[in-house]
Amino acid sequence: CFSTFSTRLEDLRVKLENEGLVNISYVVVNHQGTPSQHKFHLLKESVSEYITVYQQDEQQADVWTTLNGSKDDFLIYDRCGRLVYHLGLPYSFLSFQYVEDSIKIAYCENKCGNCSYTEPGIDDMCENITKNAGEKLAEIDPKPTGQHSHHHNGQRHRHHHHH
Repeated sequence: CFSTFSTRLEDLRVKLENEGLVNISYVVVNHQGTPSQHKFHLLKESVSEYITVYQQDEQQADVWTTLNGSKDDFLIYDRCGRLVYHLGLPYSFLSFQYVEDSIKIAYCENKCGNCSYTEPGIDDMCENITKNAGEKLAEIDPKPTGQHSHHHNGQRHRHHHHH
């Protein structure tokens, strides 16, 4: 459902921007299949100009296959282009906090020290964000359900499970 997804994604984008998390790029990758190709214009029209909609070419390798993901996944990269979180269903539902918290953590973590891409004056804001979001993600019940999210941290690979 384009309107629900696009409204929630835009609401999240605005919320994060209002909290000071600026210069975040949002990209929606349209599915490669013919039905999705025909509905591309509807998807593009359902999001704001601040959210890029990428249309895959039917002849290219499928982006989701290349990224080991599915069409409903969220892949969250840090400012250096490193994959920090890969959230699949049900963690990718925007009605839950996982996507928001994962974006906040990826935005605020300084894995490689001082960074020229870091926004000035975000230290205090990020201290609170990282602490609160990290506590929420750490509370996730570790019982396997078949669905999972991934947190990528250098060579470590942690799984977070919930319900």
